[in-house]
Amino acid sequence: MPAEGDDPNTLLLLHGTGATRTTSSPRTHDQRQRRPPQPARQGLGARHAPLLQAPRRGIFDEEDLIRRTHELAGFVEEAAGEYGIDRGRVWAVGFSNGANIAASLLLLHPGLLAGAVLLRAMVPLEPDPTPDLSGTPVYLAAGRSDPIVPADNTERLAGLLEEAGADVTLDWQPGGHGIGRPEVDAARSWLEGVLAKPS
Repeated sequence: MPAEGDDPNTLLLLHGTGATRTTSSPRTHDQRQRRPPQPARQGLGARHAPLLQAPRRGIFDEEDLIRRTHELAGFVEEAAGEYGIDRGRVWAVGFSNGANIAASLLLLHPGLLAGAVLLRAMVPLEPDPTPDLSGTPVYLAAGRSDPIVPADNTERLAGLLEEAGADVTLDWQPGGHGIGRPEVDAARSWLEGVLAKPS
């Protein structure tokens, strides 16, 4: 995986159901003009997204979710070795089901990710015991009118991550399950801010 510049960080892009690797990270000409050197990026296909048994009630096929989470962790480990990626600088950026499996990765494989941007995520599972995510930065963006992810589910996910020691930024937006440019810009600003901090 060739790096896009000299940034040592790697973004693991996890799209939602129905998207593809080519649609998960749109870039306009203006964005290319004003963005600083970017981390290497790796997008994943749908086989790594967890399946929902009943999306409107937010019920996961937990056995499948756990299996796919372990597969994704194995992919990250393998890619790190193959491409010389610094495992301490891998950041997940996920939307919807992509954010769900990123949250699951945080909870089941603590220490694998440096942090995460979770857009419209829900509680993937309740880990036992509670993992140690001390100081792990997480940006959690939720929609006040989201018909798929209820507000109390978002609050529970934030609580789970905080109980594990993560440094959670919960950003409430007025919209539903989709995301708009202001939210994308807010997530980018947050990520650029944490990446700029000395490690």
